[in-house]
Parts: sequence; C-alpha cells; structure tokens
Amino acid sequence: MLKKKELSINMGPQHPATHGVLRLVLELDGETVVKCTPHVGYLHRGTEKLGENRTYPMALPLTDRLDYVSSMSNNIGYCVAVERLLGIEAPARAKYIRTIMAELTRIANHIVWIATHALDIGAMTVFLYSMRDREWILDLYEMVCGARLTVTYPRIGGVRCDIDQEFMDSCYKFIEDFPKRIEEYETLIDQNRIWLQRTVGVGIISAADAINWGLTGPTLRGSGVAYDVRKAAPYDAYDQIDFEVPVGKNCDVYDRYRCRMDEFRQSISIIKQCLDKLPDGLVLASEAPPYDMPIGKPRVMPGHPMGEILPGELVEEKVPFDELYSATEVPKGELGFYFVNDGTARPYRMRIRAPSFVHASVLPKLCEGSLVADVIANIGTIDIVLGECDR
Repeated sequence: MLKKKELSINMGPQHPATHGVLRLVLELDGETVVKCTPHVGYLHRGTEKLGENRTYPMALPLTDRLDYVSSMSNNIGYCVAVERLLGIEAPARAKYIRTIMAELTRIANHIVWIATHALDIGAMTVFLYSMRDREWILDLYEMVCGARLTVTYPRIGGVRCDIDQEFMDSCYKFIEDFPKRIEEYETLIDQNRIWLQRTVGVGIISAADAINWGLTGPTLRGSGVAYDVRKAAPYDAYDQIDFEVPVGKNCDVYDRYRCRMDEFRQSISIIKQCLDKLPDGLVLASEAPPYDMPIGKPRVMPGHPMGEILPGELVEEKVPFDELYSATEVPKGELGFYFVNDGTARPYRMRIRAPSFVHASVLPKLCEGSLVADVIANIGTIDIVLGECDR
C-alpha cells in the first residue's frame, strides 16, 4: 500500500525519453523516486524463434533489427558466432573489413547516443551537430553495400563484397575530419554547468555492483572495470590492432559520457590502423554456406566435427548436439549468441544475450533515491534500444 503522500505514475511506454517502448512504474515521494519498476515486452519481436525456423544464412537479416542503430555490429556478432559453431574461417581481408565496419558502427551508435542523451537533458544543439556527422557514416555504408540502416553486409565466412579505393579515400577523409567534430561536441557540453549539474554524481553504481548486475560496454567501464570483449576474447582483426579501453573512476553519468567520448577517438585509431594494414585476398571463405540451402533435410554444415558432408546429403547416423556461446563487443556492450546445433541447416536453439535487456534491469538501482529528473539522465546513460530487449 502506498502512503498518503506517495504517488504512483507511469513513465512510458509512449514517452520520448524512454528510447523505445519502455514502461517505468515510478512510486514517488514528492520528487524523489521511492521505487522504479521497468516493464519491457511491448514489441513482440520473436527474433530467436524466427531464427530457429531459418537456415543460418537466412537468419542473418533478423539481426539487423535487434539494435537497429548498430545493425552492422549485430551482423558481425552473428557471423562470428556461426563461424565458430561450424568451423569456418573468414579470410584475413574480410576480418579487417569487418573490424572497420564495426568501429564505424560504434561511432554511429555513440553519435545517436550523445544526440538523444543531450536532447533528453536539454541540450538541443548537440543533436543537430551530431546528426550531420552520422550522415557521413551512413553514406559510407551506402557506398560499400547500398544500404544505410539495415545493411546485412557481413556474411558467414566474410563479407558480401569487397571495398574499393573510393570507399577507402572517403573513410580516410572521415577519420581525418571527425576528431574536430568530437571537439565541437565537447565545446558545447563537456564543461557546461547545466550538463555537469545533470550528470556529475548522478546514477552512481560501484564496480562491484556493475559486475553483479551483468553490465557490459561503456556502462560497465564507466564504473572503472576495464572489461572489453575485443581485448578479453579478440575476434576478426582486433588481435592485430593496438587500442586502449577507456574507463571511468566516479561511476556516474558523467564518467559514462566521458568513456563514450574517448571511445570515439579509439575507434578512429582502430579504423586507421585497419586501413593501413588491410591485406589483399578474398573477402568470403570458399566454405561459406549458401543462402539457397533447403531447410527440410538434415545435414551437416561444412566444417562440422562429423566431417564434410555435401549439401543435401542425408545424415544416416544420429548427429550429436553441439552448443556454443559466442560474444562480441557491440557499441552498447556484450552481444552474445548461444546456439544448439543438431547438424541440420538451421539452429535447434538460438538465444541472444542483448546488452540493452540486461541494462534495462539496472534502472531501479540507478533511479531509486534520486529525483524524477534524474530518471531521464539514467535512461540515457545506459544507452538502450528496445528492439533488442523484446527479441
């Protein structure tokens, strides 16, 4: 029962500051949040079950629609997981290209984050500046694969097509000019007194609590934990690249902001190294599974531990269930795919560990005891997209 002076209100699911159809039930004592209960599940996506009814290549476009701000990174995470499951090795050139695309996506994601986060708190100019810069990255996407948002450019075993000199020249131009744009963002808000009042000392979560809540990505690193899948379990070309993992020390909204701003600069460095080191060769492995694989017949994919069985050839003996969990570092944190493979052309089970789903659960820890206005800052600081929550 609520006390007489307490009030229960709904924030969302149609609230612009919830970054999607997120519903928060807030119990308030004046302007102070006594209790915060997040509710997800309004999208009814069904991505995991849809993936179990498609072949591995056919399920790839579904991952574009998880975190639709970072579709390229979702594609890469899925492809890396299936490659590990089926024993497929992507060519070196494809790995470098995918690393370039992953870091462009990290920048594009953080641009949307700083734009919306600042707009939620009251800084509109940053939104206008950053959307201008994101268009440049979308133009690069369009140049290489013809799409801007849901790209489906990576492939199991590599990438769909090679990059050309025009793309490389434009990419070099971008990484040369973008650091100046980062300075523009920082000039607007980094030491702005209103920004500092809304972020410093707000949404504090200790390193121990952040680990216990399962936080990853900048949301975890803002609490001083230097965990990054690109360092802990490298994939694609990350083991050939030198970069640092930015961390915070005060565990608040401002530190998480600084971590992402520093990641802008680290991503620029990674892209430049990949362009400079880009090897020649193929961009798709010869054993990559085709899209036109029939679904109905049991089969073993190339590279399966049972050996090489031609596509369409029936498997007489019982096929063992292989299972695998594979994680990659997407802009919002750790994106994981768990597969159970029964030897057929489609996964027997597919489960997705989406960072936004995990991070939404920490909102009570961040918000309870703070002001209603701080709820908006806390939602922005964890950088969630509900498309991957309701999967």
